[in-house]
Amino acid sequence: MKNVFFLLFLKIVIFVNLNIFKMEKIKVFIVDDHPIFKKGLTAQLKEFNFVELIGVAENGKEFLEKIEINMPDIVIMDIKMPVMNGIEATQIAIKKYPALKVIALSMFGDEEYLQQMLDAGAKGFLLKNIEKDDLEKAIKAVTQDKNYFSEELITIITSKFVNKPSSSSTKEVMKISDREKEVLQLICEGYTNVEIGNKLCISPRTVDGHRANLLDKIGSKNSIGLVTYAIKNKLVNI
Repeated sequence: MKNVFFLLFLKIVIFVNLNIFKMEKIKVFIVDDHPIFKKGLTAQLKEFNFVELIGVAENGKEFLEKIEINMPDIVIMDIKMPVMNGIEATQIAIKKYPALKVIALSMFGDEEYLQQMLDAGAKGFLLKNIEKDDLEKAIKAVTQDKNYFSEELITIITSKFVNKPSSSSTKEVMKISDREKEVLQLICEGYTNVEIGNKLCISPRTVDGHRANLLDKIGSKNSIGLVTYAIKNKLVNI
């Protein structure tokens, strides 16, 4: 009888351990038209034991066709591409597949397009000179439904899209209300005005008013500046 219980216990232990080792990998898809960069990014991703690279495409159109066959969890998306750019591809993909997570790739000087990528639904933002650690952090953060901006990109964007705060405007930032902090947190997590309104039980119009106040207080020109400034100055938990 003891042997029967021992064998049963052994089977349970083996089953549990096998299931731990069978944890699903994060399915990643690369969309970029630069062969050398794509090759380097592919090599980096293959070093991550928690990632499975399931496909590559040279433009947005090819990407949209391929994900009909094999759906990824995360897409690493270039912005400037022929045939269909990353902004349009992200808009179409996320509208059709809301659970899809997109990490945008930017070259120096492409910061203007990041606002459009944020509006399209991208949750991660990396410069193309990414290091392995930065790439790993981005994938893990976005998988947990968080926004991710590389430190270097935050510095560039805040200097470009946020006005230099005067001493008076700095005081204004410190006067952000509890409700504005809630709205700011949700903006930084990538929620739309409608979604924020639903979460806080207020109208989208009220959310828009809070957003406008935050832009004015922080001195930001748009949402991308607002998000990066908030992250850089630890106004939110991301």
